[in-house]
Amino acid sequence: MKPSDSLNTPRRNALVISQASLATLTLIGLDQLWYADFDRSKFRITNDNNQWLQMDKLGHVYASYQLGRVGAESLNWAGVSQKDQLIYGATLGFSFLTAVEIFDGFSQEWGFSWGDMLANASGTGLYVGQELLWQEQRIALKYSFSRTEFAALNPDKLGNGFTEEFLKDYNGQTYWLSFNLNSFLKTDFIPNWLNLAVGYGANGMLTGSNDNLSFPNQDRYRQFYLSLDIDLTRIKTNSNVLKTLFSVFNTIKVPMPTLEFNGKNGVKAHYIYF
Repeated sequence: MKPSDSLNTPRRNALVISQASLATLTLIGLDQLWYADFDRSKFRITNDNNQWLQMDKLGHVYASYQLGRVGAESLNWAGVSQKDQLIYGATLGFSFLTAVEIFDGFSQEWGFSWGDMLANASGTGLYVGQELLWQEQRIALKYSFSRTEFAALNPDKLGNGFTEEFLKDYNGQTYWLSFNLNSFLKTDFIPNWLNLAVGYGANGMLTGSNDNLSFPNQDRYRQFYLSLDIDLTRIKTNSNVLKTLFSVFNTIKVPMPTLEFNGKNGVKAHYIYF
């Protein structure tokens, strides 16, 4: 949507009320529909930094970054100053995920994780730092997913069906840092929308760690990727509707030819990697 040139108080108030209401309803829903299925406990702290080959931590970084980006861009639509966009908008993800982490702290299933909190802060810092340094997002954090055979082996942990697996099957997830080439190189011959992306994933995981007695023989390994990407927000258009859609879909890595590097298979080429 077209940003306001100056502070638009009705827009700002509508955003604050709607975001606060949505966050409150979401937290209530999580408490009643998710955490209610597990035993409650006194507030406790857990160290889960060695779980899932750190894929869960990258999920926190990604969520915090994207929620912060949405918060800042929505305040920009309301004409809020850049300083306030960063203070009140870009920290939206960190604030919301901190509340979720506190819920975890009172759950016997999880517990409060300082590793998760550091990941949340890292996602927020990635957005805020670039705005302060360059006044633009030269490095976008993106996500891609493809279904794997592992979810069927442990659907309780990895999800049952595409919707659950999209969020829970870490084997099929890849997180990307997508660098806009022209932002750094300042050339006349590279398209402004062309990016170079480096990705991280992991495979062979049925549980969080390899010491689970129910699944003792997991063949777990890390994956690193190199690929091209498209920054949809840099495609020129006069349509504010398209600009909004491009901003939404820029959270997803565009499928491209990709090189994979891992300790099990060496180098592997993908004609198209999702």
